[in-house]
Amino acid sequence: MKSSSAFYIGTAIVVSSILAGCGQPGALYLPKPPAAKPAPKGPLEPALVPPPPTIVPAT
Repeated sequence: MKSSSAFYIGTAIVVSSILAGCGQPGALYLPKPPAAKPAPKGPLEPALVPPPPTIVPAT
């Protein structure tokens, strides 16, 4: 019976120390969302497509 209560006390100490030691110290806050990129002005140019490879017949 004594080992059972020691197990629970030890588990409580370990869990509380883990919870106390994790995270960032100080007040909790939500980070600001990243700023949105402005939309490009004017028409968009299509991406350049490379020409297809040249097929050389086997000799």
